[in-house]
Amino acid sequence: MTRRSFMTLACSVLMLSACGFQLRGQQDYAFKRLYLAGGSAPANARLTRMVQGGSDTVIVTSPANADATLTIAEARTINTLTLNSLGVVEEYQMNLSMNYTLTGKDGTVLIPQSVIALNRAMTYSDQYSQAKSAESDILFADMESDAIDQLTRRLSVVKSLHPAPGQEVPALAPRAPLPPPPL
Repeated sequence: MTRRSFMTLACSVLMLSACGFQLRGQQDYAFKRLYLAGGSAPANARLTRMVQGGSDTVIVTSPANADATLTIAEARTINTLTLNSLGVVEEYQMNLSMNYTLTGKDGTVLIPQSVIALNRAMTYSDQYSQAKSAESDILFADMESDAIDQLTRRLSVVKSLHPAPGQEVPALAPRAPLPPPPL
């Protein structure tokens, strides 16, 4: 039985390595002390966990002690996506937009104003309004988590606190939103 377990484990490891699976690993940020300005409390808490848990960078509470400052601004909107034949809303489009900028201690712009834009579609029914309200909170939390994951990967692109000309990190524009519903 032990040999069979070992063979199963070995086959599982081989299959995972063949599909390209790889753990995130340790990030190596150019800055060792980061100050967070703006952003919601849950987003800042997740970003703090991701940065401090996956690198040797620490989040500081004062911009004077920081090598870099990350400025975050979030916007949440809900738009009507589809209507039924009676003109009653059947689906909503939920949008999360996270604007961010990374600047060095000396004012050098390390990442210019960039945007992470995410959206989700949510069905709606007046019958379940409380449940749909809770679902929208869960979807926004999920989008915020996805945005923070993208942001941590974006922070790892910065290789120097004083980039040479031509080595700056370009700004990112949001991806295309969902198309408007047909009428």
